Amino acid sequence: MTNQKSKIFNLKSLVPDRQTFTRSFRMAAWLGWQIESNWTDPFLFAIYSIIKPLSGAAILVVMYSIVSGGNFESPIFPYIYLGNAFYMYVGQVMTGISWAIIDDREHYKTLKYMYMAPIHMPTYLMGRGVARFIVASISVLITILFGVAFLHIQIDLAAVNWGLFFLSLFIGVIMLAMMGLILAGITLMLANHVWFIGDATAGALYLFSGAIFPLDVLPAFLRPIGFIMPITYWLELLRRSLVGSVAQAFPTLAGFSNAQLLYILIGLTIVFGVLSAVVFHWCEFRARERGMLDMVTNY
Repeated sequence: MTNQKSKIFNLKSLVPDRQTFTRSFRMAAWLGWQIESNWTDPFLFAIYSIIKPLSGAAILVVMYSIVSGGNFESPIFPYIYLGNAFYMYVGQVMTGISWAIIDDREHYKTLKYMYMAPIHMPTYLMGRGVARFIVASISVLITILFGVAFLHIQIDLAAVNWGLFFLSLFIGVIMLAMMGLILAGITLMLANHVWFIGDATAGALYLFSGAIFPLDVLPAFLRPIGFIMPITYWLELLRRSLVGSVAQAFPTLAGFSNAQLLYILIGLTIVFGVLSAVVFHWCEFRARERGMLDMVTNY
């Protein structure tokens, strides 16, 4: 028992070899896409992929219009709009990875067979997030194009810092995958009423990450929550790379350069990466010990 517990905190044992990693990730990505897209025909899926993000953007625009009196020229509007658009990745990637546990255990009852297969479970779960990432990317792109075409969101393609944009996006997706792995571990430990964990976490972070308003709007005692969350710096970097002058007009992170924000994001991603490996394997160990890998709600 002692040897088993000590293995949980041995990080070398948590890293798969290249062959296992490739096999687990490729198979999971393919499986995830089949699950996400095969519930309907391609035409209806394409319509759904377009209408869903536009509906969310329309709700935000109506709310902003009522609160601001229709002042769409204010720099706060592109700040809110772009933050809301990129936050779709949080709901899709982070929640999607943890939702794979619910899918396999509750819906398809295949989780116990996954543990018998020659795959690396954390890699498998991250692979399941690939389909969610693709769907989220389509939604984000449609939302931004809609904003540029009809809501006067001004993005000068020649002035966009593309290198910073793609680097920030890449690091951010890895960071969200790590956070999703932590939620997946917690989900393994709970057999009943686990549906809310991913959505509840994404909803809570929506308030504390500066997605829809600068952190300065929050009471002073709540702001530290936003400052320790990597999503805050990730959204700021994405905004700056697309609309630099607008994003840097707000005081919350104005004192940080792009390089400093990038270092903070990388540092927090590494922290969450180590934390996710330890938390997931500890939760996995406890779930095995308690016989919860095939326990379903049953009502």
